[in-house]
Amino acid sequence: MLEEISFYLIFGKPLIMYLGILTLSGFLITALVAVMNRRGIHVIPFFWHSRIAVFSLACAIVHGILGVLLFF
Repeated sequence: MLEEISFYLIFGKPLIMYLGILTLSGFLITALVAVMNRRGIHVIPFFWHSRIAVFSLACAIVHGILGVLLFF
């Protein structure tokens, strides 16, 4: 069942690939918000930093669970 979810095709690519891309993008945006605010560029307010980090961690956990449970 988890294999069906992990390999559910969206535009011809599996869902687990999109979760990985979303996770990596989330972590990069989280770091970008911190660096920009440290340099005085306040385009994205700093309170979004923790929200994006929580979203990224949630995506990473789901991505990891789907990937690991494929082998069980």
